[in-house]
Amino acid sequence: MRYQRPKGTADILPGDSEKWQYVEATARAVFKTYQFKEIRTPMFENFEVFSRSAGDTSDIVTKEMYDFHDKGDRHITLRPEGTAGVVRAFVENKLYGPQVLKPYKVYYMGPMFRYERPQSGRLREFHQLGVEAFGSESAALDVEVIAMGFNLLKKFGLNDLKLVINTLGDQQTRDDYRQALIDYLEPHFDELSDDSKERLHKNPLRVLDSKAPEDQQFVADAPSILDYLTPEAQEHFDQTKTYLDALEIPYEIDATMVRGLDYYNHTIFEIMTHSKALGKGYTTICAGGRYNGLVKELGGPEVSGVGFGLGVERLLVLMDAENIEVPTDDQLDVYVVGIGDEASATTLKLVQALRAAGYKAERDYLDRKPKAQFKSADRLNARYTMTVGEAELAEQAVNLKAMATGDETKVAMADIYQDAHQVLDK
Repeated sequence: MRYQRPKGTADILPGDSEKWQYVEATARAVFKTYQFKEIRTPMFENFEVFSRSAGDTSDIVTKEMYDFHDKGDRHITLRPEGTAGVVRAFVENKLYGPQVLKPYKVYYMGPMFRYERPQSGRLREFHQLGVEAFGSESAALDVEVIAMGFNLLKKFGLNDLKLVINTLGDQQTRDDYRQALIDYLEPHFDELSDDSKERLHKNPLRVLDSKAPEDQQFVADAPSILDYLTPEAQEHFDQTKTYLDALEIPYEIDATMVRGLDYYNHTIFEIMTHSKALGKGYTTICAGGRYNGLVKELGGPEVSGVGFGLGVERLLVLMDAENIEVPTDDQLDVYVVGIGDEASATTLKLVQALRAAGYKAERDYLDRKPKAQFKSADRLNARYTMTVGEAELAEQAVNLKAMATGDETKVAMADIYQDAHQVLDK
């Protein structure tokens, strides 16, 4: 039998894993400057965590979740997105309490799972970076999260960026707009796609997100949510635009934009970039928004939140397409060449001492001749070689060679064991 990875998954091999490490390290550094700290939640949760938060009409719940009953007959779901699990942890650990500094800012990174058709930058096991900030209803926090997303993408070398924003308003806005959409779409019920027919009375805003050609004509002429904003919702949206202007972040308003999850309200946004690697025109690379009701929905008090998610696979496809070089630090410091069986224990001791001192060191494990070992040192781009043979063992010294210049010198092994930095960093 030939074993293969499951469809929609990927092996991340050395050579590529360094790119992932760079993305993760860069994200951690940026998030730290904004005072976001890491949270790690389980890769699986109870089904209700996602069905209650994402909404029972969302594609994630109705079509894409990997869910099953475990041996205790518990209904379990592999996480399809990061926010709901973070909110569950926020509620369960009572992070809304008076002793916790507000806003409570966290970030996460890790694998997510959705059963969908695999394509470039979109897999069934995929990886997300995301942030969540709880406890402030200020539009300034919305804009800080957007600005952080912009800053992060620029750190990755992506410059052709476009911000698109919309507001889903407060509850009154949504109730009024929901009825207006139903009134507008109901006369065309028979012409809608099957998915939109099902969603029309459950969550008509989801019809605006439909990609079905038969729905597009109605979406284009649908009422605008901007015409139904309450004074409070309008003020929040106006403040958001004012803060974006203050930070000189250009934006477009798309009144038909909705998020794929049902828990959003007020500010929603997508950061797009232009790349042929993911299709024609602009494609979304980072998206998020505000969700004032989600903490309460999952059993907590009325606490507001705002955040975004970013797909790592999609990001790496874009970086490759833009020929963005990922900095690497893969140069070997020292290759220890051993000549003869008697040198083996000493070369092992030397590489161990060098590694303990923080140097990247390697030696031979295949009993190869010295010539083959020196070739390995070249291939590994070693800064130095240390050669140990019969004469060096007798003298308890190594022959140290700087590969860039060819300069050679004898160095006492005791000096290496005592202070390798004094030997190599002169």
